[in-house]
Amino acid sequence: MRLGAHESIVGGMYKAFERAQSVGCDALQVFVKPNRVWAVKPLTEDDVRRFQEQAAETGIHPVLGHASYLLNLASPDDELWQLSRDTLVVEVERCQALGISCLVLHPGAHVGLGEEAGLERVARALGQVHAATPGFQTRILLETTAGQGSSLGYRFEQLAWLLEHTPEGKRLGICFDTAHVFASGYELRTPAGYAATVAEFDRVIGLERLQALHLNDSKVDLGSRKDRHEHIGEGFLGLEVFRCLLNDPRLQHLPALLETPKSDDLHEDRENLDKLRALIG
Repeated sequence: MRLGAHESIVGGMYKAFERAQSVGCDALQVFVKPNRVWAVKPLTEDDVRRFQEQAAETGIHPVLGHASYLLNLASPDDELWQLSRDTLVVEVERCQALGISCLVLHPGAHVGLGEEAGLERVARALGQVHAATPGFQTRILLETTAGQGSSLGYRFEQLAWLLEHTPEGKRLGICFDTAHVFASGYELRTPAGYAATVAEFDRVIGLERLQALHLNDSKVDLGSRKDRHEHIGEGFLGLEVFRCLLNDPRLQHLPALLETPKSDDLHEDRENLDKLRALIG
């Protein structure tokens, strides 16, 4: 299993590789545009060249993208829904140009519209994104969520519904976030709890649809429905789930990325990666 972290693209997307290498990443996740603004400058040939050169030079792979948190494909506001859909097309196009194989996406929040109607809007938007990117190798990975507020994707059944009902849904995959799954109500803290939750995921969705892992401990307890990440082994999850996951032969082909808090010198990423690697074997 290739371990890594989400790293900043400040100063240029290629800079993320330097940060990742400094803390010992094998894999990497990045935003493919500035996360907190809608506007984005087009990628230049130099941007793409530098990014791909750094990928080759460092040997860090795979590289995953993470979609902007501004996007809400479940929004009942038609203007925001259309802007989210169109921006997601741009982000998939940027991934394709850079050679990023997967783009992780939070499905969205229905904001009072209701879960069923919200899911239908997500599926319709994703279908339109697929139609706008025919033949692209980059696939969108729907992330398991904590279910905070009116967020969708906190139950495996909701994600399975999206995989089935999105036009060209075979192009979609799933990203499993440990903190989110736990906060949404699935037990992970013991070997038995881990085994039962993974078995439920396999029954409802299918492990073959799982394409990436987010390894985060949780500041909040089981079923809190809050999205609060903590350093590995320092939250309510503890270490056992990560021991189980890292040694699960069914998951060894997947990239596993940290999204834990960090300071400017990134020492926390190195410490968390060291903790994870110590659990292997």
